[in-house]
Amino acid sequence: MTSRQNYSGSDNTVRQYQQIDVEYNPAIRMLWTFIKPVGTPCFNLGLLEDLHQNAIEIERNGGKFFFDEVMCPVDYHVIASRDPQIFNLGGDLALFIMLIKSRDREALMHYAKLCVDCIYARAINYSSPAITISLVQGDALGGGFESALASNLIVAERSARMGFPEIIFNLFPGMGAYSLLARKVGAKVAEEMIASGNVYSAEDLHKLGVVDVLAPDSEGEKAVFDLTRQHGKRLNGLRAMYECRRHFNPISYAELMNITSLWVDASLRLQDNDLKMMSRLVRSQMRQQTLRAQGLPRNDHSGTSLAAA
Repeated sequence: MTSRQNYSGSDNTVRQYQQIDVEYNPAIRMLWTFIKPVGTPCFNLGLLEDLHQNAIEIERNGGKFFFDEVMCPVDYHVIASRDPQIFNLGGDLALFIMLIKSRDREALMHYAKLCVDCIYARAINYSSPAITISLVQGDALGGGFESALASNLIVAERSARMGFPEIIFNLFPGMGAYSLLARKVGAKVAEEMIASGNVYSAEDLHKLGVVDVLAPDSEGEKAVFDLTRQHGKRLNGLRAMYECRRHFNPISYAELMNITSLWVDASLRLQDNDLKMMSRLVRSQMRQQTLRAQGLPRNDHSGTSLAAA
C-alpha cells in the first residue's frame, strides 16, 4: 500500500495530518483512513479536523484521491484504528465538562457540528460510488460506535465491543446514533440500546444485523480484503444497491443537525452529579490508557461499570 499523511488544500498549500494516516491500495483501489488520536483515544478537535479535511478532499475530487501527483480511483473506503484494542471511545468528555461548566454553547455546537460534518460525509459515501467499510477492532463507544455505523458495512473482530454509555451520565449520543442505528435495527431496538447504556459484543451485534462480518481476532484486515474478493465482479451491482439504500431511507444533514442541537441543549442541562459521573469516566479512560502504554491488559468493564469506574 502507498502511504500518505498530507492533505493538499484548495489553496494549493499542504497540511500535515496529525491524527490520521491515509493509505491507498492500487490493486483493489482501496483507500484506508487509520485514526490515531493523540492522548485519550477519543474524537478530540484535532482528530475531527483531520477527518473533516480528509472528507473534503475526497468529496472535492468526486470520490477519487490524489496520491503522488496522480488522481487515484477509489472503490472502497475503509476507516480503522491504529490501536488494535480501541477503535474509538467517543466524544472528548474532558472538553465537554469544561464547556458545560463555562456555559459555552457556541463551542459545544462547534464541536457537535464538526462531528456531524464527518458523520454525514461518510453516511452519503462522500458523494461518490465507493463502498464504505468500518473495521472495528477493540472498543467503539459513543461517538466511536456512531462513526462505525456511518459506513455501508461493519467488519468487527470477535472481541470488539460497541455501545452507547452516555445515558449513564444522563445524556444521549447526539451526533447520528439514533438516525444511523434506527435505520439498521428499527427505532424500538435502537431506543432500547441507547437507553440501556449497555456495551454489546461484536457477536451480539452480528446477530442483530448491526455488524455485517464477524472476524476472528487479529484477522480484521484480512476479513476486509476477503470481503472485497467476494464482491469480485458484483461490485457494480453492490454499489448500486447501497445507493438504493440511501434513497430508500435517506439521512439528511438537517436531521442530524436538528438532533445535535438537542444534544447541545441537553448537555447544558446536566447537573453537578452528572458531570461528576462524566469525570469518573474520563479518569477511567486515562487509567486504561496508562495500562495500554505499559503493555498491560485492559480492565474488562461493562458499559455501566466502565462509566462508574
